[in-house]
Amino acid sequence: MTTLLISDLHLDADTPEIANGFFAYLDDHARNADVLYILGDFFEAWIGDDILDHPGMAPLAERVAGALRRVSDGGTKLYLMHGNRDFLLGERFAADAGLTLLDEPSVVELGGERVLLMHGDSLCTRDTAYMAFREQARNPQWQAQVLAMPIEQRLELAKSLRMQSGEAVSNKAEDIMDVTPEEVVRVMEEHDVHTLIHGHTHRPAVHTLEVNGAPASRIVLGDWRPGRGWEVRVEDGRSPKLQDFPLHG
Repeated sequence: MTTLLISDLHLDADTPEIANGFFAYLDDHARNADVLYILGDFFEAWIGDDILDHPGMAPLAERVAGALRRVSDGGTKLYLMHGNRDFLLGERFAADAGLTLLDEPSVVELGGERVLLMHGDSLCTRDTAYMAFREQARNPQWQAQVLAMPIEQRLELAKSLRMQSGEAVSNKAEDIMDVTPEEVVRVMEEHDVHTLIHGHTHRPAVHTLEVNGAPASRIVLGDWRPGRGWEVRVEDGRSPKLQDFPLHG
């Protein structure tokens, strides 16, 4: 049994190297795995599944969905969790890609152990401005209002939000944008786990901590960039392994 976990690819038409690297990854790695989990921010921005009908955005989205569908049809189970960039990704894309949308957080069994999977942004509780936006963005009523907008208006909104996010990040202390240690422990205790895997922070590492008086670990996936990707690989009987690898394609 081989399980792979990835996150933060930020797929976008402006970064074809990453998209091509992902297609190669599917062929070289995911086809030989039993399960692939994508833990959010799969796309740089997703403004609704109707972009599959938009001539400017459909080509990449359709190519990604088709590549995932071929892997799914080959027997690999695919799961995708929403991130802070692609929380409007819906059932239409999931059906086209042959994947299952995964609730956040979710507890799964990996290598015989209960493991908590998250995107990770909800752990950054010291960033109060972002947490307020997150609460709004995950509100079904707000999402419905956004999806009711014309696509071009949504594109402008997404562009504006990304610009605001970039400006805000440049003015925030590094520790504010990282996870809150106390929140990590609280969430892990709440779900009765000793391993947490997440992305979002773009700070790949394996952290040791204590949960309910026992040793625990928090594994942070890295973001994909031209020439390099990150994964967590779990083989039966082995602990999860965080590793980077060259992107080809």
